[in-house]
Amino acid sequence: MEVGPIISATAVVKTYRTREVVVEALNNVDFEVMPGEMVAVMGPSGSGKTTLLNCMSGLDSIDSGDVSIAGRLLRTMSDDALSDYRATSMGFVFQAYNLLPVLSAQENVELPLVLAGASPNVARARAIEKLELVSLEDRLDHLPAELSGGQQQRVAIARALANDPAIVWGDELTGNLDSTSSAEIMELLTTLNKEQGQTFVIVTHSEEVGALADRIVRMNDGMIVDDGNGSRGDVSSASAGPSGASTGAGSRGDVSSASAGPSGTSAGAGE
Repeated sequence: MEVGPIISATAVVKTYRTREVVVEALNNVDFEVMPGEMVAVMGPSGSGKTTLLNCMSGLDSIDSGDVSIAGRLLRTMSDDALSDYRATSMGFVFQAYNLLPVLSAQENVELPLVLAGASPNVARARAIEKLELVSLEDRLDHLPAELSGGQQQRVAIARALANDPAIVWGDELTGNLDSTSSAEIMELLTTLNKEQGQTFVIVTHSEEVGALADRIVRMNDGMIVDDGNGSRGDVSSASAGPSGASTGAGSRGDVSSASAGPSGTSAGAGE
């Protein structure tokens, strides 16, 4: 039986308006990701990358078009239903880690599980399991301030994986890390993607990070100008984007060599 996309967007439009400025953050965007795929979304600052992630995951609303996750149209779901769906079926990893400073690594991973209704014993066992998965079994009781940047991001990844989500969204998740920690984090994610079959969508400025994905989707001026499958948009609008040919499906590079460079800088609002 043919398997359809786990993420599908059709003719999505998102516009931000102030008194003086109208910004078309997403302009008639079509976007698909297959189950188990690792996709990098790249483009210059302000190109719509973060907006795309927010709208695809239901963190932000859209003005028109349709977004569906695993066949479910997001516009048909209430806010509460969408929040519950994100909590149980999606994981999020951000540049800033977003760990609670007064909680240990284990407690930070337990918290979303408890909020989702898991018993304390189940939450504790699953938190330990996920922290072992990211090689932090010896840091369970450490506070975030007692961990390196790379270790804090590993805790954030363990937290994102706590509910065994079908989709993990990452927004500049290596942006605060040095090149060594960035390489380690990406090696971890590519391993998880291969071994557990989870779908990853990663927004990044880093060509080194993008090279490790199955496919690079390139954006400029709120449009997808290259979907990494050989389908290109308006080439003239893409000229301001980063150089380098796109990576097609199945062209993931070698982790040890491709991740050696520094990661990109932080994405601004509305990217």
